[in-house]
Amino acid sequence: MSIRSRDRLGGKAAIVGIGATEFSKDSGRSELKLAVEAVGAALEDAGLTPDDVDGMVTFTMDTNPEITVAQAAGMGELSFFSRVHYGGGAACATVQQAALAVATGVAEVVICYRAFNERSGRRFGSGVQRREPSAEGAALGWALPFGLLTPASWVAMAARRYLHTYGLAPEVFGHVAVMDRKYAATNPAAYFHGKPITLEDHAASRWIVEPLRLLDCCQETDGAQAIVVTSAERARDLRHPPAVIAAAAQGAGRAQEQMTSFYRDDLTGLPEMGVVAKQLWRTSGLAPSDIDVGILYDHFTPFVLMQLEEFGFCGPGEAADFVAGERLPLNTHGGQLGEAYLHGMNGIAEAVRQVRGTSVNQIPGATRTLVTAGTGVPTSGLILGSDG
Repeated sequence: MSIRSRDRLGGKAAIVGIGATEFSKDSGRSELKLAVEAVGAALEDAGLTPDDVDGMVTFTMDTNPEITVAQAAGMGELSFFSRVHYGGGAACATVQQAALAVATGVAEVVICYRAFNERSGRRFGSGVQRREPSAEGAALGWALPFGLLTPASWVAMAARRYLHTYGLAPEVFGHVAVMDRKYAATNPAAYFHGKPITLEDHAASRWIVEPLRLLDCCQETDGAQAIVVTSAERARDLRHPPAVIAAAAQGAGRAQEQMTSFYRDDLTGLPEMGVVAKQLWRTSGLAPSDIDVGILYDHFTPFVLMQLEEFGFCGPGEAADFVAGERLPLNTHGGQLGEAYLHGMNGIAEAVRQVRGTSVNQIPGATRTLVTAGTGVPTSGLILGSDG
């Protein structure tokens, strides 16, 4: 699609099934086993069987190839299989890929999934280790020798500039952490169930990379999440009220790099998410005031504030007050700070629950949810709504 015109995907497909494993720090089983468990749970939730599936989408970073998962889950012939790049930025794009396949008749039922042992196995927070040379990786060569070795350190650069530009202190990031943990505390599936925090707790947590503290950084999690997508028409005959995909978009900005876009004119925003925002609003015909719940990718708290500003919920530098005033329910599952770090896929599941009316932290009357994927990288987003 063009970033200058409305696309025709909205309303053609819907999410009809969600399923996950438990979220832990040591799953005790392979990533393939986790993927198959989540896929089975999502199909059960949808009231479908492996034989109904003819498409699969996952992340380039996933160790579980689509064909292997299909075989292990008992599926038959596939007509569509795809992967999306850029880590957490792929989350909503997996659903977009599935919706595109369904809308064009390439597939009828598509599974999107993500599975990893990110805590007991490869820990993304440990930074770059023995990476194969690539054109994409060359950009990191301008950062790694100077000590910017981890995702936290890359985000800290933009966070510091944001604070400087708007005359703010690091404590403003605590509003995001407190809200996430408030919702996690009442979510039995969340790792931090029963463990809310205060702004004082946030300010007392240790520095990771200034201006980021421990409680500004997401968890490391073992687990898997799967999502079932089919046509909006077929969705009406299945087990649960469908979460219709009102809009889906990907976005990359000018001078885009993967987490190290430090040579832009301005470091106080997320231009890639701005591209996504424009496409979502244009395609859906909606505006910020129409959104009932926001599920915003929260691997680091500063980027939640920047996302709110890119989407137009508030002006530049105003997002901390926006969050503090609870003007929009955010990350009602607890987010990646409070529930689990599943590269954003668990956030999509929460958006579905809000539309269905089944969230443990249900927002009364919620019919439209905004979901975003990873920030600081080429990214993606969704608007989900109830059917009718």
